[in-house]
Amino acid sequence: MSARAKIGKFSLLSMTIAAVFNFRNVVNNNIEIGMASAPGFLFATLFYFIPFVFIISEFVSLNKDAESGVYQWVKSSLGPKWAFLSAYAYWFVNLFYFTSLLPSILVYASYAFWGYEYTFTPFTISVLSILIFTVSTWVSTKGAEWIGKVTSFGSSLMLFMSFAFIILCGGAILGGVQPVTPITVKAMTPVFNWKFFGTMAWIFFAAGGSEAIGVYINDLKGGSKAFVRMIVIAGIMIGGLYSVGSLLVNVFVPQDQLTYSSGIFQVFVGLGNYFGISQKLIHHFIGIVMLASALGALLVWTSAPVKVFFSEIPKDMFGEKTVALNKYGIPERATWIQFFIVIPLLLIPALGSGDINELLGIIINMTAATSLLPPLFIMVAYFNLRLNKDHLERDFKIGSRKFGLALTAFLLCIFTVAFIAAIFPAGQNIMLTLIYNVGGVAIFMGWALWKYNRYEKKCSEIIEVQNEELA
Repeated sequence: MSARAKIGKFSLLSMTIAAVFNFRNVVNNNIEIGMASAPGFLFATLFYFIPFVFIISEFVSLNKDAESGVYQWVKSSLGPKWAFLSAYAYWFVNLFYFTSLLPSILVYASYAFWGYEYTFTPFTISVLSILIFTVSTWVSTKGAEWIGKVTSFGSSLMLFMSFAFIILCGGAILGGVQPVTPITVKAMTPVFNWKFFGTMAWIFFAAGGSEAIGVYINDLKGGSKAFVRMIVIAGIMIGGLYSVGSLLVNVFVPQDQLTYSSGIFQVFVGLGNYFGISQKLIHHFIGIVMLASALGALLVWTSAPVKVFFSEIPKDMFGEKTVALNKYGIPERATWIQFFIVIPLLLIPALGSGDINELLGIIINMTAATSLLPPLFIMVAYFNLRLNKDHLERDFKIGSRKFGLALTAFLLCIFTVAFIAAIFPAGQNIMLTLIYNVGGVAIFMGWALWKYNRYEKKCSEIIEVQNEELA
């Protein structure tokens, strides 16, 4: 067992739920496509989340002693260059996730402390988000044990709230309540247009994140076998919560009345009104739950991607001090470098939006689109593993070689369509799309490719000099 193995199975389950599940994702997707998000989540659970969890489990089984997760998984299949680009993509797309998560934390805090949404300007939101991110960056450098304590509390509250919503809404329906939006096959049938495919990226994004927990395998009591078991359990739980929750969102509040910033509070207020619970009490309670959960997710996502990228890449790439791990197994200097990169990303969207709902709409689109890049890299790596390296020994495999290849080919097809639809969302200003969505991906990924090619050239020159000296 690893000397760092300090977190138990429940902590891993909590960290997975904190990284992946958020009831807010149920509401956001309902705002976009209504009750059609329910079969969308069911589809994502059955044909993405659960298969992807098994892919991760197989890579974990193949790389039991890896520190970083994604980097080593892809390296074992495609080699160091693709591993670098994959780990970089995983780290880079997470930078945009902060721009979605941090403003939401302010909304939750205002409800938790004051019982209503305090209205900030987009610029003020960005400044306060930077202050919150400063604290989370410091805490995340203290390792998995610190993070586990926060996420266990937040994810427990989130699970309680979600189960309570499902049970109480289901009980209300059984008691004779007619949903304001009837739960019918017609309401759940999606319209297969460009907007729907773009929203599927949001749903894939909502169901994603399990790969983040791969970096903590050496911190887990029980090792790789316990990891595989718990992450599969987490996947089934999360998928069930998303799918059932999506069916019940519009029992008391219609889709057209929900907003990105306060939709989750509107949904629970509707439920509370039916059971005679005061609106203010609902606001405070849901605010506390969402704030605790969001802070737990913030800590996981502040720590995990930067560890994935910097902990196992070649030391000469960014210098030994940058990639050096502290006593908690976290690349501390790299974590603070991440902090300074995120600051302009928090400020730029605020300059082009009129209010918080418009701001959140812009950055959720960008976050959902870019979040599909790391799974795409991992799926390509897995496809190559089953195609060319299926002989490598591991304790766990997803069926036969043919089944693994067919499954991965299917996942790659649907992900590619969703990625393109999310990069070019319906109705968004074309210049903003080109500058922020397309430009952001092109600049950041282009830089990574240039950086690695430069590193390869430097290594080749060193080898040539050494060969000349030996000659």
